[in-house]
Amino acid sequence: MLRIAVPNKGALAEAAREILQEAGYRQRRDSRELVLVDPENQVEFFYLRPRDIAVYVGQGTLDVGLTGRDLFCDAQVGDTAEEVMALGFGRSVFRLAAPVGAFSAAGELSGRRIATSYDGLLTAYLERTGLDATVVHLDGAVESSVKLGAADAIADVVETGNTLRAAGMEVFGEPILDSEAIMIGRRGAQPEGLDVLLRRLNGVLVARRWVMIDYDIRRELLDRATAVTPGLESPTVSPLRDESMVAVRSMVRKGDANRIMDELYDLGARGILISAIHAIRL
Repeated sequence: MLRIAVPNKGALAEAAREILQEAGYRQRRDSRELVLVDPENQVEFFYLRPRDIAVYVGQGTLDVGLTGRDLFCDAQVGDTAEEVMALGFGRSVFRLAAPVGAFSAAGELSGRRIATSYDGLLTAYLERTGLDATVVHLDGAVESSVKLGAADAIADVVETGNTLRAAGMEVFGEPILDSEAIMIGRRGAQPEGLDVLLRRLNGVLVARRWVMIDYDIRRELLDRATAVTPGLESPTVSPLRDESMVAVRSMVRKGDANRIMDELYDLGARGILISAIHAIRL
């Protein structure tokens, strides 16, 4: 069986459950469950502390894991594990922050103290940039460290920035890391069932971004209409009882759907329908 690590709590847990369910896998109904076997799909899920997932995969204890890129990089297991797929949700940015007006560039932190819960990620950044600063480890609530005199600045994951603003802080300097949910695996390994998992997840991601459009159009306008809706490869065109008309089916990006419907209507298309795509294989 393919052994998969999944976050047991935190920002990624619910989104991870949703994408795995959409991909056809069983998921736990009780948050106290630590292991779930899905014999039909030949997988076994282990619900773990998000920060530990990269370590388990890196050690080879588990085959793959769903975690954040920030947590993966912080675990410093890049020599034994690797990112195998970006999942497009849980987006955030790892950045430097300090009280408003205190600093304007990362270089100003030379000789200063930076508080963080991501020691590995911050240390790698300091080494990469040659910045001589002291890392102050805290397990959480790093925003309070400056006011309490434990640090001069912080390095933390920023999603909306509301928590920083409430603490009277602002980000500065270039982003250190753009993060999102990712699937990681043992470096160089190809466990049985991984290709199916990745294919299913990719199908969900594509289905979330695209919708199906159907419409009727006069035959002489077909070329102009299909130029608006070329689809992923080619649209499906079917004859109608009225030989002067054809029915067209194609995939369009969800964000463009209403604009495309307007363009088709102005062109002369009628019976324009949009329907969701629940799963896809490309």
